[in-house]
Amino acid sequence: MAKVTSYGAASMVTGSCHLLEINSIKIMMDCGMIQGELWKSNYEPFGFDPSSIDYLILTHAHNDHIGRVPKLVKEGFHGEIIATEATLDIAYIMLLDSANLLQEEYETQLRKALRRGEEASVIEPLYTKEHVEQVFTHKIRRVQYDEIITIAPFLKLSLHNAGHIMGSAFVEINYEEESVSKTVVFSGDLGSKNRLLLNDLAPISHADTLFIESTYGDREHRALKQSIQEFKDAVVSTLNDGGNIVIPSFALERTQEILWLLHQMHQEGLLHNCHVFLDSPLAIEATKIYQKYPAQMNQTVGLHVSLGDDPFAFPQLKHTPRRKDSMNINDVDKRAIIIAGSGMCTGGRVLHHLRQRIWNPKNAVIFVGFQVKGTLGRDIIDGEPFIRIYGEDIKVRAKIYTINGLSAHADRADMLAWIKHIGGLAMIHLIHGEVDKMELFKAYLKENVDSKVHIVKKAETIYL
Repeated sequence: MAKVTSYGAASMVTGSCHLLEINSIKIMMDCGMIQGELWKSNYEPFGFDPSSIDYLILTHAHNDHIGRVPKLVKEGFHGEIIATEATLDIAYIMLLDSANLLQEEYETQLRKALRRGEEASVIEPLYTKEHVEQVFTHKIRRVQYDEIITIAPFLKLSLHNAGHIMGSAFVEINYEEESVSKTVVFSGDLGSKNRLLLNDLAPISHADTLFIESTYGDREHRALKQSIQEFKDAVVSTLNDGGNIVIPSFALERTQEILWLLHQMHQEGLLHNCHVFLDSPLAIEATKIYQKYPAQMNQTVGLHVSLGDDPFAFPQLKHTPRRKDSMNINDVDKRAIIIAGSGMCTGGRVLHHLRQRIWNPKNAVIFVGFQVKGTLGRDIIDGEPFIRIYGEDIKVRAKIYTINGLSAHADRADMLAWIKHIGGLAMIHLIHGEVDKMELFKAYLKENVDSKVHIVKKAETIYL
């Protein structure tokens, strides 16, 4: 009997890793990094034999969905990797960046341990750049949306547009078991309607079983139009006060959306006499990949591209890939907008900018993405009066804005509308969410659909 075991993003948001077994075929859905308070779990054994996996499907290239793929390869995986072209392009730069961060953290901890004479206690990096390169020497199948892939006579699958980030997909798997045709769908991460950049989430007409994310299963986002206005108001107000703005932003999708909004603000004359810095080498590279796939852009952005207008460029914008360029931003004492990673303030250049600016009441920090429990970003939006950066306690005096409507994740209303169009859906399994939010989403779904709803626990095996 077909079964699914969830080794990550089960009763938690991050670390997506779900193993589907049909007859003798083993298909892994994502292999992501665990983030936040439980990050040390990444160093623990997977709970399965990586060499036994036949296929690895990557739904999209966010680190919480791909971040442990090099570890999977390092520990014996030699199967085939399946993903869209854009996902594979983005995954390469994301994983190299992840390897660099792991190496930097290792070297930092090693220096501290050497001073204490405890160097033997320092754990080696989870993986290195060499392991990342090994990932891309595997057999890789680059697929188009809606392409039917035959795995075996009894097993076919397709990837469909999830509308979350560039290249993102949900996975439809059709199989036969004891002469009965069945369909199971894994949502990956689903995008909300009417996104700033991308085409909307594709519909799915039929499924027997659905594994669906529940990041925002407890709420409905603010209207996009309202969120855009809130963002513009926060920017204009801070600039008019002579302040600087720090935007902790994910390198993928959110940064490109912010660039597109700032592009529009420039055209509206709202960015006069200011500087905008894209201070993230990863986001700079990701933006280049976005420019490769104009067909995935929505009609509005596509029209600008067709007219030769780059949606991710405007005169005030400066890219600062080099560390020296990043440090020079400190010389700009007013009317600067700084976009930097990491999006949850767990590392990266944004920490330097927060350290320099979050103590000043003239400045502002604008959060435009989800903040996992246990991250510095979450502490800031939860109202911590002091934060600790590089061993220094810093008073939070800057204005803190949270723009919720820009989320790349569907809210509960979006997900319900999508689910209601799925015919024959008997069972819904909730994954990729904080437990309290999943409980609320479960109750919401039970009020609105006839399907059974279940919250998946870590390492739980579910028979289909």
